[in-house]
Amino acid sequence: MRGLSVISVLAGLTLAGVAGCASPNPDLFTLAAVQGAAQPLHARTVELRRVGLAAYLDRPEIVRSDAQYRLQVSSIDRWGEPMGSMLERVFIEDLVQRLPNSSVFSESGAISTQPDLVLEVDVQRLDANASGDIVLLAQVAIQHQDSERSAAATQVRLTVRAASVKTTDLVAAMSTGLGELADEVARKLAEGDQRPTAPAAVSGRSKHGRRAAARSG
Repeated sequence: MRGLSVISVLAGLTLAGVAGCASPNPDLFTLAAVQGAAQPLHARTVELRRVGLAAYLDRPEIVRSDAQYRLQVSSIDRWGEPMGSMLERVFIEDLVQRLPNSSVFSESGAISTQPDLVLEVDVQRLDANASGDIVLLAQVAIQHQDSERSAAATQVRLTVRAASVKTTDLVAAMSTGLGELADEVARKLAEGDQRPTAPAAVSGRSKHGRRAAARSG
């Protein structure tokens, strides 16, 4: 009996130690759409191709900084969904608000139609620098479906000051940066969507306002 009691005590201590060492439940975060200026487009449909994402960002943990060649991540602060699909979902929300006259949809979504414009975005950086500012670095390419020219990629770099080093404020600054990227993309779409003005109709009248007529014999 004494041996059984010792074993029971040891087993209880082992279970307590395991419970004490168990990881706490992670805090889950998500990016959110932010408001921006609306841009009118002639294009009726805009398709967003699958958003490219740097491999170091494609993880459940939130990357806080890549300063001094080291990544700083937290095992407690995590994204509530895969980073790539979250960026795509929120960026679509940002664009829908900024392009009210157009239908904006994702290549990976359920909608299947021939778009007037195709948008490609590759996010190469989205984290805090040594100063605590959120840096968003992305390449953007716009393809007109009625054009045979290849889409030229443009690099966009944005910096957003976070209110503090708290994860909530860092995620809010990331959301603001993604909204500013949507502002930039919407402006580029509007600038490239300008239709040429139709030439003025040529009148059949002379400069004196009378229709020219052949002189009779």
